Amino acid sequence: MKKGGQDAPGRGPLEARKAFLTMSTLSGSNPAPASAASVITLKDSVPLFPFLDLKAQFRSIRHEIMAAVFRVMESQQFILGEEVQALEGEIASLIEVREAISCASGTAALELALEALGVGQGDEVITPPYTFVATAGAIARQGARPVFVDIDPATYNIDPKQIEAAVTERSRAIIPVHLFGLPAELNPILEVATRHRLAVIEDAAQAIGAEYYGKKAGGFGTLGCFSFFPSKNLGGAGDGGIITTQDQELADRLRRLRVHGSRKKYHYEILGTNSRLDALQAAILRAKLPYLPQWTRQRQEVASRYSQLFAQHRLEQITLPALPPNCTHVYNQFVIRCPRRDELREFLRSRGIPSEIYYPIPLHLQPAFADLNYHEGDIPCAEAASRETLALPIYPELLEEHQVVVVKALAEFYEC
Repeated sequence: MKKGGQDAPGRGPLEARKAFLTMSTLSGSNPAPASAASVITLKDSVPLFPFLDLKAQFRSIRHEIMAAVFRVMESQQFILGEEVQALEGEIASLIEVREAISCASGTAALELALEALGVGQGDEVITPPYTFVATAGAIARQGARPVFVDIDPATYNIDPKQIEAAVTERSRAIIPVHLFGLPAELNPILEVATRHRLAVIEDAAQAIGAEYYGKKAGGFGTLGCFSFFPSKNLGGAGDGGIITTQDQELADRLRRLRVHGSRKKYHYEILGTNSRLDALQAAILRAKLPYLPQWTRQRQEVASRYSQLFAQHRLEQITLPALPPNCTHVYNQFVIRCPRRDELREFLRSRGIPSEIYYPIPLHLQPAFADLNYHEGDIPCAEAASRETLALPIYPELLEEHQVVVVKALAEFYEC
């Protein structure tokens, strides 16, 4: 590059970014500040590296995945069947529960769980507003009312100390969310649920393999709900979900609900729906499942490396993800809390560094839930998290040199 950050002759934006990456990873070096013109050019071009690289994962296990797909195509058995049953047994073993019932998606898992418990019109379900819309949307679609409780500002999970005040005679269940891969503080939640005879549905969509006091998330409550969306730590080649439980009666009801309420072909005992996991998805997930412990360790190593880099650059104004001593975090996301979040994200984008915001507007302030009559300021910790948090790239294959680039850019921003 020329002095002043101008691109060298014949070098396009992508090549300029590669040069920036090379320069920034050299020990003790700092890239020259980009000019306004180069920032504008970089802003709209390809990032230096992806926020999530599913292609890298596929390359590492291509043979196993294609063998699984071929096996299903040879069998021509696409709906439920042996592959699905085998996956359900393997997930039940992982979570250490009696039953696992697969379904069409993580959203469907929540909806079926509520349906199986008989939650409906006029009922209330307690949950946090700082989460993906499916958590509260599943409640509302059953005709029940989501009752939002604020989060612990350190963990971003529901604050157990505030739950009991939200319980009414209409309360039927609590849905704690294990957000970003960190289990919620389950013991006090379960105590409240027991006192008031409430079901607990764990939204573990982002937390497969996470542990609370040495026991897997999704195995504590009445039901646990998981997602196999491609970006999850155990992701399929499309949508998919699964529900875990120790209750065989509930498991039987769930299996009927996912196939139109039927146990026997063309005989319908209850009203159900079509929410089945395809055999192709089950086979792919089974091929990936043995790698989940390794991928989890790699995510934890990436998170640890971020912490070391933040300490080296003395970025004390940034709050890193909490790690309570009683929990194992599986880092589906690596979410920091930072001053001037939106400015920072734009700055990172100008340097070719991807980031995401989870979630920019808490659910109680979303138009879809306007009928609940919540207002800005009602749930302050969730609102603050939506304004101040930013997710940085994290996945098993993320290179150390990419992390160095991320943290050096953060340091540069806060030095300005």
